[in-house]
Parts: sequence; C-alpha cells; structure tokens
Amino acid sequence: MSSQKQPSMQLTPEIGAQQVELLARLCNAMAVSGDEQEVRQIVLDEIQPYCDQVEVDGLGNVLAMHVGSQAQKVRVMIAAHMDEVGFMLTNDEGEGVFSFETVGGIDPRQLVGKAVIVGREHVPAVIGAKPIHLTTAEERKKALKVEELRIDLGPEGSSKAKVGDRATFATQLEALEPSIRAKALDNRLGVINLIELLRHAPENIDLLAAFTVQEEVGLRGARVAAYRFDPQIGMAIDATPAHDLPAYDVDVENTRYNTKLDHGPAIYLMDGATISDRRLAEWLMQTAEAEGIPYQIRQPNPGGTDAGAIHRARAGVPSISVSVPVRYAHSAASLIRQEDWANTLKLVYHALTRLTPEILS
Repeated sequence: MSSQKQPSMQLTPEIGAQQVELLARLCNAMAVSGDEQEVRQIVLDEIQPYCDQVEVDGLGNVLAMHVGSQAQKVRVMIAAHMDEVGFMLTNDEGEGVFSFETVGGIDPRQLVGKAVIVGREHVPAVIGAKPIHLTTAEERKKALKVEELRIDLGPEGSSKAKVGDRATFATQLEALEPSIRAKALDNRLGVINLIELLRHAPENIDLLAAFTVQEEVGLRGARVAAYRFDPQIGMAIDATPAHDLPAYDVDVENTRYNTKLDHGPAIYLMDGATISDRRLAEWLMQTAEAEGIPYQIRQPNPGGTDAGAIHRARAGVPSISVSVPVRYAHSAASLIRQEDWANTLKLVYHALTRLTPEILS
C-alpha cells in the first residue's frame, strides 16, 4: 500500500512522555512470534504519514520506505522485530486448563505462578504447577519442565481460548524513573526507535524500515525483508541482555556481563549470528564520539539479531547491530534505563545523518 507522505521532522528525535506512552502501548500488546497482529496495527497507524510506501508482506513484516531528497544516497535497511517470546496452547484438558509450549527462548524455572494473558481478547490466566506443600524433597531439587506446567483460565476458560492461541506475560509497563519496567522490551524498544527514525528520517538516505516477524524463532522475517529491499547497508536495532548484577560469590568479579545499564547503546562487533562490518562499527563509534553520546561494545556472546539474516541476503549486505541494554530479558519483567534508550535513538539518528556512499568504497 502507498501513503501520502508528510515531511519528516528534521529535529533530533528525543524521548518524552509521548514516546513512553507509545512504548507502553507496544509492550502491553501481545505479539508472540507468528501472531504479531496487535503490534503490526500500532506500527501501521503510527508510520503511515511519514512514508512514501508501506506494505505488509506474505509473512507479516511491515516494510516501509522513506525516500531521501538528496541526489547521492545510500539504501539503508533498518530492522526491528515486532515479535516477543511467549507461549502457544497445545491441548485443552478441560475446565479451562491447557498444556502449552514455549515460543522462543524462555527459562521454565521462572514460569510458575506467573499471570498471563491468552489470545487476542487477552483472557487472564495463570501458569500453575503442583504446590510446594505436595512436593517431595526429591522433586524440589529439580527444575520444573514445561510439560509439568499448565495455563489455567478458570472453569469457563475452554470457551474463551482454543488450541493454537498464543499467551504472554500479563505485565503492564511502569515508568520507574530513571528506569522502565515491562515485558517485551525485547524488542518493542527497537520498534519504537524505528518509528521515531521514520518520523525524523534524514534526507541523505533512503530509509528502508523493516518491522519484522518471527525473529525470536529464527530471524525468519528479516530474511525475506532483506531480499525484498535489497539494501546497500543493513542494521538491526534491538535490545540485548545486561547481566551486570554483582556476582553471587563476593570474591569473584562479574566479567561476563554482556552489557551494562547506564553505559549507553551497545554496538556489536560479533555475536552468534554475525560478524559486524568493520566500516560500520567505526562509523557508529566515530559518530558517538563526535556527538558526545556514551556507548559500549557488546561482549561477543552467543545470540543474535536480525542482522544475522540481513547480511546473507542476495549477494551479501554489510551489516551491524545496535541495542539497548536490558536486564532480565525474556522474562515477565525486564528493566532498562530511559537514558540508554534515548542515547540509542540519538546514536542511530546522528549516524544516519553522517552517512555517505563513500563508506562503501
């Protein structure tokens, strides 16, 4: 679909009450991998006025284009995945009790007793298991497996949900200055940052914005989006774990923290899916230093972003990732610093305004 584009805002994007409210809408929505409809609709409503072209592809990606007005431009694809980890109902056992499978990477040890919402009607439910009173000493030594847990919607629940419905944590976003706590900050932070970049799109690039699906189950949406766009440069904007708490053993220093809160956006050099293009890493770091934006280098740990699919599209695409550090990722309540979010948006925006075709020479 096409749209009547409004002029982009040329001021540097900032994070304020309007952006926090939009982030709340995005985080409180349900968009478990393969059923991203709620977030997709929010994205479409927000970006239409600022794009030359918007389409939804066969997998459900939102593909938006802002064509720059300058003559010498670079085609830059920026991806932010709309999906979150969660659950799928797999068997109706009667009286509103369902067995389920996890969708994406979730640690089953954290699930017992968590409030969840089920289906597009957000039916309230709880993840239940045998109470501690009835467990044996031997059982308490072992972590529960997903097959031992159930999602309980109450006695009328079987009429309110069905096998195949998705479920996710019922957490609502709360602003806890200077922090924000919510579910699905991975990767609604990337989604809102990409929305803001479209609103403030620099005129020296063609901005190819991909709001992707099914990242949490294998970077699937980004693969087809990159083929469709055929960009010259690729970037994933995401959220990455910050394991920066003190070590439980006071005599051991925590050296495998991945990233830290309060240290700014995390620039990737290498992860489990991508070795970042050196030119792009230097471009981001030079931009941060020129603009006085704090940044950190993400430790080269496992995991990956949509860049892992983008860089292998067609004949290859120089790619990199930038993420907001987040504690307790893929859980019922993640935590970020609002300043890290703001600085990530600033870094990507200012880097784009400095971009010229010479970076590829």
